[in-house]
Amino acid sequence: MSSHSAAPAGHDGQQHRAIPPERRRNRRPAQAITKRPAEPAAAATGPQWPAGHPRRRQILLVMCLSLLVVVIDNTILNTALPTLARVLHAGTSSLQWITDAYTLCFAALLIPAGALGDRYGRRIALVGGLTVFALGSTAAAFSPGTGSLIAARVLMGLGATFVMPATLSVLNAVFPPRERPQAIAAWSAVAGVGIIVGPTLGGLLLTHFWWGSVFLINVPLVVLAIAGVVAVVPETAEPSGHRLDWLGTGLIALSLVAIVDAIIEAPTRGWTAPLTLAESAAGLAAVGCFAWWELRAAHPLIDLRIFARRAFSASAAAVTVIFFALFGSLFVLTQYLQLVHGYSPLSAGVRALPFALAMGVMSPLSPVLARRIGARALIPIGMTLMGLGLLDLSTAGVHTTYPPLAVAVAIMGAGMGLVMAPASTTIMASVPSHQAGAGSAINDTIREVGGALGIAVIGSIAAGAYSARLGSALTAAHAPGSVAQVATGSIAAADMLSARAGGATGAELATAAHAAFVHAMSVGLKVAAIVAVASAVAAVFALPRHRGQVTGTLAEQPGDAAAARAAADQELVAEPAGVR
Repeated sequence: MSSHSAAPAGHDGQQHRAIPPERRRNRRPAQAITKRPAEPAAAATGPQWPAGHPRRRQILLVMCLSLLVVVIDNTILNTALPTLARVLHAGTSSLQWITDAYTLCFAALLIPAGALGDRYGRRIALVGGLTVFALGSTAAAFSPGTGSLIAARVLMGLGATFVMPATLSVLNAVFPPRERPQAIAAWSAVAGVGIIVGPTLGGLLLTHFWWGSVFLINVPLVVLAIAGVVAVVPETAEPSGHRLDWLGTGLIALSLVAIVDAIIEAPTRGWTAPLTLAESAAGLAAVGCFAWWELRAAHPLIDLRIFARRAFSASAAAVTVIFFALFGSLFVLTQYLQLVHGYSPLSAGVRALPFALAMGVMSPLSPVLARRIGARALIPIGMTLMGLGLLDLSTAGVHTTYPPLAVAVAIMGAGMGLVMAPASTTIMASVPSHQAGAGSAINDTIREVGGALGIAVIGSIAAGAYSARLGSALTAAHAPGSVAQVATGSIAAADMLSARAGGATGAELATAAHAAFVHAMSVGLKVAAIVAVASAVAAVFALPRHRGQVTGTLAEQPGDAAAARAAADQELVAEPAGVR
């Protein structure tokens, strides 16, 4: 800033006119376009509780309940898909859209919704998002056909986009720096546990009620959450007074819709199909345009300079890999438990609970361990544990008993519990407080993209291995071509054929299909394990060694709040003194 930009009063007693900061920013020279000055101090104003909000414990409970509703709905539907196919006469394409409509809307609008909450109120975003989510859930429960159900799922996804980023950004504001890692650990535990609890709850509801109950269960939970928000949650937004970056909003939404849809549909269309390649290219081009625009906009949707910080980028990559491995493994494990072992949806969900229990135990311990050994050591340890659990699970056979499976999924849960809290804390510590909602949305978006990639990649690898192994077995057995064509499509199709054939022929087909699927699951899980362990090694080198590298961006933010956050959060992220 020039020394003449705001001169003091002259000898004549008159004040020299100063150019407003906004006009100075818009008139900056072209060579400075990628080095945007810090936001004015007004952007950091707003309610602050340096010692923590007096009702922060109650606020944590309300935020975790709000998060749980959204997370459970992401997985509870999977158990109801066979019932929906039968009752609503839904084909494969309709079932995919019932699932994907929610995912696409959720992934595309997370970052804009987080930014809107930052500007116009996170409390309003919570109440409004929960209300829309409840309306969508009610409409879904009583949908007469697949078209109305898909529309209701879009509405549910819209509501969820405002809820999820607001929960973490509110916690970031009401907890003091010393307590914030523990609060984020509780938030992370709920996010992980909800993924596993969803199928179990869905199986329980379908056992006793009609299919709409998997959606209607959201309504009383939402009513309770809204009551909690109104009663105890303060407004924590720090509006800057600037208009929303509508161009950036459109570009990021377009890019994520294209990329996520390409990932979801690639196993069906083919990874090299023209539509898959075109959609991927369009999405990546939109990402490039978004980055170009955000680095030049006076008031961007999110300050992309945070991606240049190793702590932020490495933590974001760790979250992506963890969800890649989790969703990819759950995709094949669910089929293994239900189709190979013959468990009901409820029984299969219960047998995945050791993952949730292990994560629930390790998540609260992770901030303590991070302070002792540093996140630079803890995050790779957690990712390695995830990889070891996946390798252990890959050794399962057709007749493997449950205890070894429980041990494997518990190891995976422990690994995820060690990673999520320190990684999420690092991500939130990297963004200025007035963009906490957008920062939280980035954290949520990379989880969605990682999960979608895990299902698509691991699912495709497993499907290819299954088809090749069973095809070879059926060819050797001189099975009819029509039988081989149907049976190699999926293990569910092979089981249907075996039940129809009956007798020794049906038993031989089922045995061959189950053996082929177990082999395919092993291949897919080993790939996920290799990705997790390789990423753990990369994280050791990617996460910064020195504390100064971790807190540089926060030091640029105005106000004492950012400085306080930097001072405390660096202890979680950085390597402790003396560790080399």
